[in-house]
Amino acid sequence: MHVVGGGLAGSEAAFQLAERGHRVVLHEMRGVRGTPAHQTDRLAELVCSNTFKSTELTNAHGLLKAEMRLLGSLVLEGADAARVAAGSALAVDRDVFSAHVHERVVRHPRITLTREEVTELPAAPVVIATGPLTSDALAESVRARLGLQSLAFYDAIAPIVSIESINEAVAFRAARWNKETMTDAPADEGAYLNCPMDKAQYEAFLDALAAGDQFTAHQFDSVPYFEGCMPVEEMARRGRESLRFGPMKPIGLRDPRTGRRPWAVVQLRREDRAGRMWNLVGCQTRLRIPEQQRVFRMIPGLEDAEFLRYGSIHRNTYLNAPAALSPHLSLRDDPHVLFAGQLTGVEGYTESTATGLMAAINLSRLLAGKDAVLPPPVTMLGALYRHLRDADPEHFQPMNANFGLLDELPDPPRDKQKKREMYAERALAVMRAWIAEQGVL
Repeated sequence: MHVVGGGLAGSEAAFQLAERGHRVVLHEMRGVRGTPAHQTDRLAELVCSNTFKSTELTNAHGLLKAEMRLLGSLVLEGADAARVAAGSALAVDRDVFSAHVHERVVRHPRITLTREEVTELPAAPVVIATGPLTSDALAESVRARLGLQSLAFYDAIAPIVSIESINEAVAFRAARWNKETMTDAPADEGAYLNCPMDKAQYEAFLDALAAGDQFTAHQFDSVPYFEGCMPVEEMARRGRESLRFGPMKPIGLRDPRTGRRPWAVVQLRREDRAGRMWNLVGCQTRLRIPEQQRVFRMIPGLEDAEFLRYGSIHRNTYLNAPAALSPHLSLRDDPHVLFAGQLTGVEGYTESTATGLMAAINLSRLLAGKDAVLPPPVTMLGALYRHLRDADPEHFQPMNANFGLLDELPDPPRDKQKKREMYAERALAVMRAWIAEQGVL
């Protein structure tokens, strides 16, 4: 059988199918044809953030990861092997991560990696996991088969700066609310660097963002951004307080030199284990490079910032899943042609990987003469699939995992933290029972 696309979802799907005894041909065009965002030809390359978000069960992303671990996710195995300090988040060294997943996939005796661009929708059995940068030719073939236009949006990447160029006499190390999951990391090698701003500095930064020269094109402006990847300059235009109550909120942080909470904070998250590269959290942008140098060097502590990667903007394409696909994300007229990853309308590394895992489970079952299955909607994975099935096709947009997708508790407590603990306890108990009942491992 075939898997098209060697990103997170495709790598997961190929590995899971091979582990279930199937011979798999994995098609990846990088190495023959590049994309606007990728820098290597390795499988499972991360092109935006280096974090898979929270590991806490009281966070929707943490709960989804816990469910995926029960299902034996290869990508999460790779993330654990490449983990770097990032507070309560699962952040990775990009190179270590992609190398781990790449080796596990290409060395599998039942997987053959083929470097080629697939331009036509292949015959079944197949998993299409070409991601948000699906080639124009394949996207057109998919649209022709589905009989409708796929939707598109553009998301932005935040800059990365070198540690040597950060003034640590200004920036201080701390995770919000002192949450550190990498307990072996010394205090002076913590997960985040924080650049504090007073009110005047914050206001000047907003003005510079608003006046910055941006890269624009007609097609960028005609397509809506996904809320989770809104460029920082677009967020700033929504109001003078939008950043201070968003990615630059000072809640849970105090400058140890003053003992006070800053007016606003720009956080930098480490990108690699050695702590040489730091990502400007929430500062995804479409500013031109000279403007990025000018504007982001206004941040206290980054006056001499050396940019290792500039922010950028790139195309993402996704399908109208509730209008076009079956509940298990296949063609409605051919259950053996499945889709996975961001192409289905999920948003985020973990969510994309999860759909690749489920695509493999269901394709293997279908080929054995069994029905496709999905976890119950009280689990985060099942609730995400239910959203892709039941969302309003007229207003469908990409979706992250969130507790709003879950069925409500029979007698929910008023305490938010306790409520989320109960959500997680129920979800994991149901997932374990579902795995045993369906025999999906």
